[in-house]
Amino acid sequence: MPASSIHPVVRRQTIADALRRTALRLPAKAAIVCGDTQWTYAEFDALVSRLAGGLARIDVDQGDKVAVLARNSHGFAALRFALARRGAVMVPINFMLKADEVAYILRHAGARTLATDSGLAELAHAAAALDTRVEQKIWLPSEEPSEPVAGMHRFDELAACQDPLPDVTLTSHDLAQIVYTSGTESTPKGAMLTHDAVLWQYVSCVINAEIAEGDHALHALPLYHCAQLDVFFGPAIYIGSSNVITSKPVPDHLIALIEKYGITSFFAPPTVWIALLRSPAFDETRLRSLAKGYYGASIMPVEVLKELASRLPAVRLWNLYGQTEIAPLATMLGPDDQLRKPGSCGKAVINVETRVVTDDMRDVAVGEVGEIVHRSPHLMLGYFNDPDRTTAAFEGGWFHSGDLAVIDNEGYITVVDRKKDMIKTGGENVASREVEEMVYRLPAVSEVAVIGLPDPKWVEAVTAVIVVKAGLQLTEAEVLAHCNQHMATFKAPKRVVFTDSLPKNPSGKLLKRELRQRYAA
Repeated sequence: MPASSIHPVVRRQTIADALRRTALRLPAKAAIVCGDTQWTYAEFDALVSRLAGGLARIDVDQGDKVAVLARNSHGFAALRFALARRGAVMVPINFMLKADEVAYILRHAGARTLATDSGLAELAHAAAALDTRVEQKIWLPSEEPSEPVAGMHRFDELAACQDPLPDVTLTSHDLAQIVYTSGTESTPKGAMLTHDAVLWQYVSCVINAEIAEGDHALHALPLYHCAQLDVFFGPAIYIGSSNVITSKPVPDHLIALIEKYGITSFFAPPTVWIALLRSPAFDETRLRSLAKGYYGASIMPVEVLKELASRLPAVRLWNLYGQTEIAPLATMLGPDDQLRKPGSCGKAVINVETRVVTDDMRDVAVGEVGEIVHRSPHLMLGYFNDPDRTTAAFEGGWFHSGDLAVIDNEGYITVVDRKKDMIKTGGENVASREVEEMVYRLPAVSEVAVIGLPDPKWVEAVTAVIVVKAGLQLTEAEVLAHCNQHMATFKAPKRVVFTDSLPKNPSGKLLKRELRQRYAA
C-alpha cells in the first residue's frame, strides 16, 4: 500500500494524543488535583475534548493563536491540551509583565483570543485595548474559587459543549505553541515549537529525569513558563503521573502540599529551594515523601547544593539546563554527580547533541570558555516573524544558546555566564558566576547576584548585590577581604550592595538587567 494512501490520523502523534493514550491506559488514576478540583485521567481527557469542541463553537480555528495570561490552575491545564486537540497554537504570557509588554506579545503573535483568570482580568483588558487583534476573551477558573468575569466566554460553559469535535488535519509537524523569551532581553522573541519538538523533549525528560508513572508531582512554578509546562507537567501527563497544581510557590504552602499529598517529585529554581531551606516551617519529617528534587532556570550555588544534600539526604537531585528554544531541556546532571560535579549542568540528554565552541565553531579545549550550541529534534522552527534573529541563532548549522561554558575532560559542561553578563573590568573578562560562588562561601549570605556597573577607572566595576540571612550580619569590608584573599584581585568585587531581596521573574531567574539599571547611577 502506498504511504500516501494511509490516512494521516493513523500515525498522528500530537500533545493531545499523548493525553488520550494515557487516559486509555490509566482511566481511573488521579490525573489532576488543584484546590477543590480532582480529575481522573478519563475525566480529564473527556473534559479536554468537550473544551476543544467549545473552542470550535466560538470560532477558534486550527492554526489560530490563543494567548493565555493566567496563573496556574486546573483550567490552565485543561486549556493547554484542549488547544492542542483543536489544533490551535498556544501563546503563554508572563503574568508579571506590564500591560504594554503583554500587548506587544499579543500584537506580535496576532492573537485573536485571550484566556485569563479573574485576578488578571484587569491586566488582560488593559493590554488587549492597546491596538491588538484580540476579539474575544475566555475566563479560566482559579485554584481558589473565583467569580467569572462579565463579557468573557466561561470555561465551564465551553467545557460543557456536546458538539462533535471538528476533524482537523493536524500532524506532529504542525505548530503547537509560540513561547516568548522571558524578558531578560530587551525585546521578547517568540520561539515556534511544533508538537513533535515538544514530544521528543517529553521523551528526553522521561528517560533522563526519570519522570515516572508512580510519581506524585507538585507543579508550583508558573505554567506559562516552558520549564514547568513542558519539562514537568507535560511529561508527567505523557507517562501517567498524578499531578498537584498550585499557583502559590511560597514555602509554607509548598511544604503543606508536599505533606498532604505525599508528593514525591518537585521542581523549583534555586531561589525557591533557598526559600524552603530558610523557612521556619522547614522540617525534614514533613518532606519525608519527597524522593526527587529538580532545579534549573538558573545556576544552583554549590554551597546551597551541599546544604540541600545535608538537610534532605533522601532526596535525589537533578540539574536540568536548557533554553526556551529547545523546548527547553538540553542537558542534565543526575543524582550521582551532584557532589562529584557540583555546579555542572552535566551532559546532553538523549535527544540532544551539544558542543562548546569558539566563535569560529571550533570545539574548545578542556577548561577553555566557549558558547554552548545544540542540534536536536527538540529545537524550535525559528523565531516567529523574525527571520534575521532566526538566521543568527542557527548560524553554522547549530543553535547558539548565548551561554558561555567550559567542558572538562569527562565531557561535563559548566555554564560560566551569559554572553551579555560577562563583566569587562580593567581589560579583563570576569564571569559573574565565579564571583558569586566565592561570595556564597560566606555563611551570612542568603543570596547574591554579581553584576558589572559603569566605572570611570575600571569601565565596569565588579559589584556584589547581597541578601543577608535573617538574624546575621555582614559588612562590605568582610566581603571584600574574603574575595581578595581567595581570588585574583581583578575578579574580586570593587563594590558591595546590601538589599532585602533580588528581582526575579516568576520562573526564578534573577533579573540582572534590573539590578544594573537600579544601581548604575
